[in-house]
Amino acid sequence: MVIRFPRVALRTAPAGLFRDPDSITLHIWTITLCNRMSENRGAMSIRHFIGGAIALAAVAAGTFGGAGTAAATAPPAAAPAAAAPAAVKGGGGHGDATAPERVLSNSALVRASKALVDSAHRHGNQRVTMVIMERSGVIRLVVRTRQAGPQTYESAKRKAYTAVAFGQPTSALSGNETIKQIPGTLVLPGGVPVKHNGFPIAGIGVGGAPDGRIDEAIANDVLAAIGH
Repeated sequence: MVIRFPRVALRTAPAGLFRDPDSITLHIWTITLCNRMSENRGAMSIRHFIGGAIALAAVAAGTFGGAGTAAATAPPAAAPAAAAPAAVKGGGGHGDATAPERVLSNSALVRASKALVDSAHRHGNQRVTMVIMERSGVIRLVVRTRQAGPQTYESAKRKAYTAVAFGQPTSALSGNETIKQIPGTLVLPGGVPVKHNGFPIAGIGVGGAPDGRIDEAIANDVLAAIGH
């Protein structure tokens, strides 16, 4: 039995048909084989045709199988290196580079809020504002009773500032002319310091009552509540 093959006109693969370089090699090899078979114009036995088909199958198996094996055995991508820990100031065993700072707890501030409202009510429903300021100058708490005037906040803040800055009740500083000249201070009664081991860590300022002694009495009630 004789099989004749027509000349193959295909010269190049369609664009985008093969993206793998090995696939392109196989495609070109196939075209070359078919061209040679057609150029012979002679009869080819079934034995030669089968032999060529087996060779083509072997190339295909080697090309695609090898690619699959390479993909399967490719080593996994290296995991990204772990980020180095951030440097911490004061670390490295330099324990003397930092020091603890005493501040009022949140629960103490809650007690202070309640004490202000109760004391203002007990002293005749005073319309006052209370400010608690830390030693650093940070305001930790502001409580304002109903209908307290806008000026009461500034008064309470300056009293708290003065009490924590100098570690004394503002009423005890009323005769100090030097302190009166420092911006932000107010030596009217109503400011008391909060101390820990004798050192002021916060100041309580109350302003708004018609008499500074009432402001100071309310501030002392708040101080007592913080201590408990």
